[in-house]
Amino acid sequence: MTGGSQLTPAGTEGRYEVFHTDCVARDVVGHVTSRWGVWVLISLQRNDLRFFELRESIQGISEKMLAQSLRALVADGLVWRRVEPTTPPQVTYGLTEFGRDVGEPLMDLFDRITRRLAD
Repeated sequence: MTGGSQLTPAGTEGRYEVFHTDCVARDVVGHVTSRWGVWVLISLQRNDLRFFELRESIQGISEKMLAQSLRALVADGLVWRRVEPTTPPQVTYGLTEFGRDVGEPLMDLFDRITRRLAD
C-alpha cells in the first residue's frame, strides 16, 4: 500500500482506514482511550475546570500526565484551552462540540458500569 490512502475517507461514508498505523483517526482514538484521556473527558463533561481542579478531580494523575493528556486532547480538537492573563495565569479547560460528542458515550459507558457494579 503506497500513497496516502489511509489518511483519506474511504467511500461515501467518510470513514478512515483505522487499522492502518498512519490513520489520523487512530491517533485520536488512542488519545481518547488512553489511561488518563478517558478521565479528562469524563471530568470535563460536567463543566469547565481549571487545571488544578482537573488534577484534584482525577485522583492518581500527576501534573505531568495531566498536562500531556490535555495537550493531546487540545491538539485533537476535543478540548479547548483558555488562558487568562493574570499572575499566575489562570488556565481553564472545557470540551469542544467534538469533545462533547465523543465524551457522551464514555459517560454512558461509565454510568452503565457503575450501575452494574452497584447491583
